[in-house]
Amino acid sequence: MNHKLLPPLAALRAFEAVGRLGGVRKAGKELEIDHAVISRHIRTLESLIGKNLLVREPTGYQLTDDGQVYHQEIYKALTTIATATARLTETTERKKLRIWCIPGFASLWLSDRLGDFIKHHPSIDLDFRPADASPDFRSKEVDGDIRYLRRWEEAAVPKVAYKLEFARPLVFPVASPGYVANMKPLESVEELLSYTLLHEDNDLEWRHWLEAQGMTISDELPGPRLWHAHLTLNAARQDRGIVLANPMLLGDELADGRLVRVELAQGDFVPVRFGGYTLLAREDRWSTPALAIFRRWLRRTADAYEAGDFSQL
Repeated sequence: MNHKLLPPLAALRAFEAVGRLGGVRKAGKELEIDHAVISRHIRTLESLIGKNLLVREPTGYQLTDDGQVYHQEIYKALTTIATATARLTETTERKKLRIWCIPGFASLWLSDRLGDFIKHHPSIDLDFRPADASPDFRSKEVDGDIRYLRRWEEAAVPKVAYKLEFARPLVFPVASPGYVANMKPLESVEELLSYTLLHEDNDLEWRHWLEAQGMTISDELPGPRLWHAHLTLNAARQDRGIVLANPMLLGDELADGRLVRVELAQGDFVPVRFGGYTLLAREDRWSTPALAIFRRWLRRTADAYEAGDFSQL
């Protein structure tokens, strides 16, 4: 190894953070270093290499073509070092794990099962937070994030994130027994538009579900926006309308008769799966011991649920 070609580690860390976060101040905040020191590290590195690695633009710092290639390699190298260090240090210390999750899934499915994870992994300090929006995966504020990724949202997943889809449930309409009792027998899917459709933050789920049934939807669908799955299901229980749901959100609602499936008088609706519940994480966190244990537990728990093996939950 030619040690003369090894730049200072501090300069490499500064360059990796600026290239990932797009700003000197953001990098300084993450590394807990004054932004002036970050700038000095970048100048040192560019002087050593003899090429410009970053260029300042109105929206922040952008990697040059050379900088882009170099950043990918430096990111991989620092990730390897961090992961190897974490594996050694976390074997003797309590492991910290910060997980974010969409609120509906957190309250209706995952929270009832986290006790099992905590019981069987007492050495892991779990920080679990329901959150509307995904974290900024360019920062290090969270280890993993659980989202329901619909197929029309998958392209928006950050490139720096690894993902594990652990469940892809069917989606179908449900309502309260009282609401269904006041409905006329459905002769066609179009007749659903005569009733109140309950939405989360927009009408995209209903729009895609109806289009899968063969309908053409050109206008925005009416109906209240309630933002979270647990709120739309609660509204459905109160005879407020029809909601799209899946078995993981419904729990025992169908078996107990609190909600019932809305069905055609003749025939069946086309089965629809929008997407999957997915664990997302940065590449440099993916193989850390705590997250690796959690994602194996999450996959095993979801598989047992789908198989109906509740003894494993």
